[in-house]
Order: sequence, then structure tokens, then C-alpha cells
Amino acid sequence: MSPYKSNRNGVTTSEDNDADDASVLAEVISALRQLSPDSRQRLIDTVSTFFSAKAPSSGPSASQSTSPVSFGSSFSESKPITAKQFILEKEPRTDVERIGCLAFYLTHYADTPHFKTLDLSRLNTEAAQPKFSNAAVSVENATKMGYLVPAIKGLKQLSAAGERFVQALPDREAAKAAMNAVRSRMRRRPLMKKSEDA
Repeated sequence: MSPYKSNRNGVTTSEDNDADDASVLAEVISALRQLSPDSRQRLIDTVSTFFSAKAPSSGPSASQSTSPVSFGSSFSESKPITAKQFILEKEPRTDVERIGCLAFYLTHYADTPHFKTLDLSRLNTEAAQPKFSNAAVSVENATKMGYLVPAIKGLKQLSAAGERFVQALPDREAAKAAMNAVRSRMRRRPLMKKSEDA
């Protein structure tokens, strides 16, 4: 019996591919069952975004895509979670933490890895959060504390430590541990010693 078959479009495929698909699906379902409903949905949304997969046209995500947004084409298209929902889920407690969360959202949901203070302020308004008393100072403090790092042309970007911190929220203990672990690795990197002859 041939290990190949033709689908309804006449394309020949291997039956092993179908078996592989079923195996992968079983593994994915098994892994997702171990997560909380919120974590499961967040992971599914992230994977869909990564592979540019289309979300279902009905349900909450469809209504979210109709809300007004202000960050370019990728921001105006269907997105898995709104900025307001994201901040509510992460529960930042300080302006600096909120800056980190906004930077994470811009990076992963708005296709804006490099941003200005104005971008963060606008997204903060979009998320219905209290206005920063001084957004520039909050951004500078977030940079000093390691949530952000300088990018090109005076812009900022989310740091590795900041990314780990936000990913772990709202579990504050895990978030602090993740941040400290990255900072510790950065401190352990050997510094280049200047030549005594220089």
C-alpha cells in the first residue's frame, strides 16, 4: 500500500505527515492542559501572532480589534489582547513597572521594539491608566533600574531583564527572581581590562 495519498486538491502528501500532525497536536494539548486558562490563552495568542495565524472572526478578540488604536497598521489589525487588558493582568505597582509593561506591549503586540517616551505615554492613555506625573523621568528611572536600555537614534527598547520581569508578572516573587537572575548574569560578565601600556 502506498504511503502517499492525494488530498481533495490533488496534492500528494505523505500519510506520515498526518501522523506527525496528530502527534504534535497531542503534545501541544497535553502541555496546554497544565496551564491556567489565562496562561493558556495568552500562550495560544502569542503563538498565533508569531506565525501570523488568523484569529477566529467571532468572540471577544473580534470585538477588541474594532477598538480605536493609534500605533500604525500592525496596531490597528486584530490583536490578541488590548493594552488595557494586558496592564490589568500584569498588575504593575509602580510607574517604573508600568513603563516596563507598556514597553513589553509595544515590543510584542504593537511591532514597535524601539520607542520614544511619547509612544509609552500614548499607550498608557490607551490602556486607561493614570497619567504619569513626568513620563520622561519615569522612563529614565526605568532605564536606570534595568527595565529599558538605549536603542538607536535616542530611542529606548525593552531589556532582557525587563522582558523576564514582565513575563513573570503578576507573580511578583517570580518576577523579582527573574530580574535578579538576569542582572546577576550581567554583573558576572568579565570586563575588558585596559592595557597598562595604553
